[in-house]
Amino acid sequence: MARYSGAVCRLCRREGVKLYLKGERCYTDKCAIDRRAYAPGQHGQGRKKLSEYGLQLREKQKARRVYGILEKQFRSYYEEAARRKGITGENLLQILESRLDNVVYRLGFAASRPEARQLVRHGHFTVNGHRVDIPSYLTKVGDVIAIHPSSQESVKIKVLVEQAENRTVLAWLERDLSAKSGRVMRVPARDEIDIPVAEQMIVELYSR
Repeated sequence: MARYSGAVCRLCRREGVKLYLKGERCYTDKCAIDRRAYAPGQHGQGRKKLSEYGLQLREKQKARRVYGILEKQFRSYYEEAARRKGITGENLLQILESRLDNVVYRLGFAASRPEARQLVRHGHFTVNGHRVDIPSYLTKVGDVIAIHPSSQESVKIKVLVEQAENRTVLAWLERDLSAKSGRVMRVPARDEIDIPVAEQMIVELYSR
């Protein structure tokens, strides 16, 4: 499956905001955007005024990069969001938040979405008791996400569970560390989705 395999810190610098793609490192003074707060490349420090289309494109790219999604899949999510009732931009973010890798990250069982994606791909999680190794699997209200029994004795998994105690869980999720599981309680509200994206500009981009 195609995926971005380059340096993720370049993505934050390109967008000019922290996308928190490297977990704990993003909160330290080693964060690349704190040390070099300009776009990567030979002309990164040059000033360039973006057009309306350019601004819309940057918002779309930010959303794609936060969730680690390629263009074709992102476009399919947008089309699904447009078909649903309600505000298309909010629908889009809610779909992205319901991805299994994102839910694992939001439950605190991974320090970053890329790490959560890798854990899911390696079969460390179940949904309603069934092993699921597809990061893009869309969870639903009521779904129970748990660490697979065969993975619970893994040293890495034990460390992640211990670290999860220090990570806050959003109100639309419920976590039970003793059972090493979590539940999707409801669809997240817009103010509970803390990514630095103006979703209406994404809608405008795809509506051109």
